[in-house]
Amino acid sequence: MAECLVGDITPADPVSKPEKSRRERATMAYLTRTLLAPATTGCADAGQRIQDAWEEYEAGKTLESEFVHDVDKVELLLQMVEYERRGGGELDLGEFVHVAEGVRLEEMKAWCREVLRERVEFWKGAGKAPQKMDEVERMLADGEGNGGVDEAVKKGEAGEGQS
Repeated sequence: MAECLVGDITPADPVSKPEKSRRERATMAYLTRTLLAPATTGCADAGQRIQDAWEEYEAGKTLESEFVHDVDKVELLLQMVEYERRGGGELDLGEFVHVAEGVRLEEMKAWCREVLRERVEFWKGAGKAPQKMDEVERMLADGEGNGGVDEAVKKGEAGEGQS
């Protein structure tokens, strides 16, 4: 929610984690206490409940907050692959591959592997070797145990219907 005013500050931006946190906390206080206060007649604690939910998300200690953090990472990977496809093999966004390593929940890790397999297949079809392919191959190999699909993609043996 804070991103609507602060912007989407990424690790690549020249903003330290403490500064990012400070900006987001100040923004959430503004949104929940200043903007929402006049609009919450009959529901005086709405701003506080939103603030509490955001704090839970930031702490990342509940299953729900872990899931939302993971969805954010998977969404970034999906955008990466989509932009590469739209670039027709001329746009390599491999610098974002590392995001998959931060995913915590097994179900979401499986989804990341699927997105990364699609990326491997796209680049193979383009006849090019993108950056960070060794990192992708390692992540796929670490996810073995799903019928050998990851290993087949790693070795370039995946055929149609295996993605």
